[in-house]
Amino acid sequence: MANGRINKPAGRNSNTSKQEIVIRVDRPVVVDATNHIAGRLASNVAKLLLQGQRVTVVNCEKIMMSGKRETQIREYREFLEINSVINYKHGPVHYRRPDTLMAKMIRQMLPFDRKPSGKIAYAKLRTYIGAPNDTKPIEKIQFEKALIRKAASNYTPLAEICRVIGWTE
Repeated sequence: MANGRINKPAGRNSNTSKQEIVIRVDRPVVVDATNHIAGRLASNVAKLLLQGQRVTVVNCEKIMMSGKRETQIREYREFLEINSVINYKHGPVHYRRPDTLMAKMIRQMLPFDRKPSGKIAYAKLRTYIGAPNDTKPIEKIQFEKALIRKAASNYTPLAEICRVIGWTE
């Protein structure tokens, strides 16, 4: 368990009704997102977050979107046209970086707006482009069910889509 309760030892000057909360800080689960399908990866990460794990997703630029390149780019360009007539702050936020796009996909699979547990879970998520130095010694996991199954030509890397919609590296 990440959080455990341990009773204080009963001694002469100790109050046995008080309990000391000991929080163990474990390493986060590091997920290497290379060649994962975006939606399947997001749902698996959301499950881990709701279980109370801290999750770090690295190599977000290598995540694959299922579908042809032209179709994916057309869909994202149509999404970029959605805005508010009154004020741009009222419309949706258009993320253009692969790590923020992945974080938003995961957030949409959490009960972020409905329950406090969703906000607590989302706070334990970190997404990165590439792999930062502090995650390199940690063993990275991959979800077998989320990996691509067909040839890579059937998928579009998230970095390619992001470059077209305005991401500058």
